[in-house]
Amino acid sequence: MKASETNVAADTLAAYEQWAPVYPPVAHNPLMRAEQGAMSKHWPEVFKRRTLDLACGSGRYSRLLSEGGASQVVALDFCLPMLRQVSEGAKVCASMMHLPFAANTFDVVISGLALGHAADIHEWMVEIARVLRKGGVLLYSDFHPEAARAGLTRSFKNQEEQTYSVPHRYFDVATQLQAAQAAQMTVELVHEVRVGGELREAFPKSEDFYRQWDGLPIVLVVRARK
Repeated sequence: MKASETNVAADTLAAYEQWAPVYPPVAHNPLMRAEQGAMSKHWPEVFKRRTLDLACGSGRYSRLLSEGGASQVVALDFCLPMLRQVSEGAKVCASMMHLPFAANTFDVVISGLALGHAADIHEWMVEIARVLRKGGVLLYSDFHPEAARAGLTRSFKNQEEQTYSVPHRYFDVATQLQAAQAAQMTVELVHEVRVGGELREAFPKSEDFYRQWDGLPIVLVVRARK
């Protein structure tokens, strides 16, 4: 890993360590609720399947996998303070770029709002394809590259009310689809969550936000099959 990539990874980890104490294991803001609604529309069959919640955070998708009757739930994240909040499944602290699992381990991989923390989209996709069984499904979401290009950021306030922005790379939609194809995955659907569409919940100063960004794609959801 290059020095610049190492610095980004360290900054990302530091941000999530600050965020963890105020990061509940549920969709806790309008963006996350819109994102989870879109993910739920395309949720794969998980009953009696072996599942991985990749970059699980505090475990909101691990809980949904467990509630869906998955035979196994593994929750993986690189941030221990986040991982400690996970209540469902086996917890693994590791990088999503180097998965500590044998090939063909999982039937389903879920990843919510994490791709932008990957050092390389192709390596990320290849690792997921490696641990998926034939016919297995990847469902992931991320902050839309168009929103990142427009200057929007993912930020939060810690326990001391200090504002932090989470470092975030963006990969064009075409690049994401090419990476899936190169990893021998078939993309089944692409869903864009737009401001003023699925994201329309009121929040402080939201009128200005919706007026300025109406129609902007803000979350991308992709489902692919090995």
